[in-house]
Amino acid sequence: MTSFESVTLEVPDPAAADVFYEAFGLGSYVNVRASDAPTTGFRGFALSLVASQPGNVDALIGAALDAGATTLKPATKSFWGYGGVVRAPDGTICKIATSNKKDTGPAARHVDQVALLLGVADVKASRRFYVDHGLTVAKSFGGKYVEFDTPASPVTLALYPRRALAKDTGVSLEGAGSHRIVIGGAAGPFTDPDGFVWEAASV
Repeated sequence: MTSFESVTLEVPDPAAADVFYEAFGLGSYVNVRASDAPTTGFRGFALSLVASQPGNVDALIGAALDAGATTLKPATKSFWGYGGVVRAPDGTICKIATSNKKDTGPAARHVDQVALLLGVADVKASRRFYVDHGLTVAKSFGGKYVEFDTPASPVTLALYPRRALAKDTGVSLEGAGSHRIVIGGAAGPFTDPDGFVWEAASV
């Protein structure tokens, strides 16, 4: 089985990005490295942070804003729970949400789960591509969502329609240039149908 092992964000200022992601609580989930690769608009991915209660969502969003993030969608209640979306100073989109509608304890800046959502043109085609490259599907909802089994990584890998992901995170669908993200895994280097780059995970 091909493993998905790491997420590396390519940023203009790695030192500043390290400070931000540590303050936000994502320091152990993502790596950063320097890049000035041209990129405009929506970069086709988002980090999805799951928290256990609304108070934790607010604490995480507050930490992100204090560290320099900007609001894309203010935290609000919905039929599925409570959540909001912020954009990191390096441009990475982060969605923070909980399925619980009421707090059951004191608020804490604690992340329960992180997923890398790749916005793709054709979920079914991308699923086939990744299965052919050795990944195992954990959950699948036709052309709407695919989640892979990723035991070697603290981050879950999932596919989402690009248009739906842009709408869900409150940004325009348009974007061009580098995704400014590199995925590490045991399969060795390849680029997927939507231009997301994989490299051999460092040993």
